[in-house]
Amino acid sequence: MQITRQADYAVRAVLYLAGLSNGTRAPTSKIAREQAIPSSFLAKIVSQLSVAGVVQTSRGARGGVSLARPSEEITLLEVIEAIDGPITLNECVPDPSDCPFGEDCPVHKIWLDAQRDLIRRLAVTNFGMLAS
Repeated sequence: MQITRQADYAVRAVLYLAGLSNGTRAPTSKIAREQAIPSSFLAKIVSQLSVAGVVQTSRGARGGVSLARPSEEITLLEVIEAIDGPITLNECVPDPSDCPFGEDCPVHKIWLDAQRDLIRRLAVTNFGMLAS
C-alpha cells in the first residue's frame, strides 16, 4: 500500500502548521515553499482539509491557513483519509464477496488484520506527537 503524493503533501502541510504557535496562520505560499509542495496541489489539499475540519482558512492581507483544532486532536489517519478516502489494503477487505474465495480465502484474515493494525496505528498518532 502506498499513500498518494497528495496525502503525503497534506501530512507535511499539517505537520508544518502543527509546529507553529497555536492559532498562528501561515500563507499557503510559505507552506508550499518551505515544504516543497507545488502551489496548485496545496490549494486543492487545503480545500479538502478545510472541508474535513482539519484546517481553517481566512483571506486577506492577514489571512492564511491554521489548524482548526489543537494538533493533539488531529490524527494521521484523519488527514490521510481526508485526502485519499478510507484506507483499504485490498478490495476484498471491506467486502469478501469481491473475492472468488470469499471469507474462505486463506489470505483474507491477514489482509483484515494488517489493515486493522495500520488504521489503529495511524489513529493513535496525532500531530502534537509528531511536531514535538
